[in-house]
Amino acid sequence: MNKPPSPIGLPVVHQPTTVPTPGFVEVALSTYPPTAGRDTDWLAQEEPLEISLEFDTETGAVRRPISITMRTPGHDVELAVGFLTGEGLVTSRDDVADHLLGANRVLLKLAANRRPDLARLDRHFYTSSSCGVCGKATLEAISTVCERPLARSGFTVAPAEINRWPDILRAGQPAFNRTGGLHAAGVFDAAGNVSLVREDVGRHNAVDKVVGAACLAGRLPLSQSALFVSGRASFELVQKALMAGIPMLAAVGAPSSLAVELAKRFDMTLVGFVRDGRFNIYHGEWRLSESEGPSD
Repeated sequence: MNKPPSPIGLPVVHQPTTVPTPGFVEVALSTYPPTAGRDTDWLAQEEPLEISLEFDTETGAVRRPISITMRTPGHDVELAVGFLTGEGLVTSRDDVADHLLGANRVLLKLAANRRPDLARLDRHFYTSSSCGVCGKATLEAISTVCERPLARSGFTVAPAEINRWPDILRAGQPAFNRTGGLHAAGVFDAAGNVSLVREDVGRHNAVDKVVGAACLAGRLPLSQSALFVSGRASFELVQKALMAGIPMLAAVGAPSSLAVELAKRFDMTLVGFVRDGRFNIYHGEWRLSESEGPSD
């Protein structure tokens, strides 16, 4: 069988993926009014990443570019796996047979028995760091990926633990502490302990990175975990959490109206404005351990 050609700049060799890049760069600057003793600053790193798939067909192996996203370099394989999980193309680590890394490129090789439904990727090729959902042709194309509501039993967490999450997440953000310019996402258990934190210039990329890390560790679905994000809770973040089986999404900022609508549709607990010892619950208060159970 003829092997498909390697994408330009993507060597067919493994490269280390466990050591992330710092996520920030030093640049020269001037200030107004002029200040003495400061002529450089640290900025969040942003570069494009091309995500491609290789999968088997009846006529042989096929390689197809899936998306280009603007991201902070580091944990690129996790980002790619998390992105495909959110699209419904990957459901467990068994779906990913291998990967290849190149300069700003990642190729995921799917397992032989995994045939992706590429019709689900009805998006433009480019997505920005600020809005990963902008390329979707229709909102319906996203919402139909999630098939059923979340179970109402199982995961609960105490409100006091949720109030601790902003400080815990910040402690796991070395690049943000240097630059002040990156988003973060963290996976928390019912006791309020964090198991994963990832940073990125795009909040959807940070979520993809933690979901991808969980997938590669064999932890999906994350049915006994909550996702906490440093920015606002958008429709897309709710969708990504749903695809990972996460029953609760909490955010430092506000949710959008469509995020609340989707959370209600699939019975996800959605929490916003987690700051200063308080927060708002937009849906799913029964997953707070001090609240009453769900009504019939």
